[in-house]
Amino acid sequence: MVEGIYKCLGFVAPYYNLILVAIVIALFIKLFRTPSKKIYIPPWKYLFAAIIVFVIEEIITVLEALSLIVVNPIIFPIFETLIITLFIYMLLLQREHVRKT
Repeated sequence: MVEGIYKCLGFVAPYYNLILVAIVIALFIKLFRTPSKKIYIPPWKYLFAAIIVFVIEEIITVLEALSLIVVNPIIFPIFETLIITLFIYMLLLQREHVRKT
């Protein structure tokens, strides 16, 4: 019984992730349209890029789960490495900005 629950969660999780990411993307668009000069935007652009990479990864996951495409297993670690790299660069950029102010 527990295996069935895990299998069901594993199947629907990418769909829930895509719904939540759509909400996050809408919030990012609102952030980028904010005219305030008090917000330091460049780190947020890298985080947004990481989220876009995550969306691409989730879309590929959904398409693969539906047996519409076959993906080489090396693709997912590459996506995850790219997401982590963008996140680390975002943090370093923010740290430099804090040092300057």
